[in-house]
Amino acid sequence: MPGHRFHLAQFNVATLRFPLDHPDMAGFMALLGPLNALADGTPGFVWRLVEEGAPDATALRPLGADVIVNFSVWEGREALWNYVYRSAHLEALRRRREWFERHVKPHLVLWWIPAGHIPSLDEGVERLELLRAEGPSPRAFTFRDFHAPRDAGRGGVLTTS
Repeated sequence: MPGHRFHLAQFNVATLRFPLDHPDMAGFMALLGPLNALADGTPGFVWRLVEEGAPDATALRPLGADVIVNFSVWEGREALWNYVYRSAHLEALRRRREWFERHVKPHLVLWWIPAGHIPSLDEGVERLELLRAEGPSPRAFTFRDFHAPRDAGRGGVLTTS
């Protein structure tokens, strides 16, 4: 929406149980394109990471060969929440144990960015590591321990060069 000072960035990781080309991953791979298209068309969607020349970011592995990333920007919490929990994405989320290992450490991080900023992959990894090291804060939080954008002005937004 015009007039938003901040957008909500989300970065999450998933540890693969099998390589993406394994038959047991066929269900996930069949859903990936339609779910990305659904996200792209969801009200409040701003941006998602894709590898150059590819439809998604599954080949980008900054946290290890068996860890895929999902990285997107939304106008706010409600838009992201509606996509994650009130769309066809929810059924894929319910099936995640078929394809991904259970994470002991946090695997999803949220933070506010200035509207118009496109975060880097390094920024996503940095925020996840911050959440894992220090717990939820205005700089790195979760849906459960959510911080409103007004908190972003108190150390929530990191400047990047």
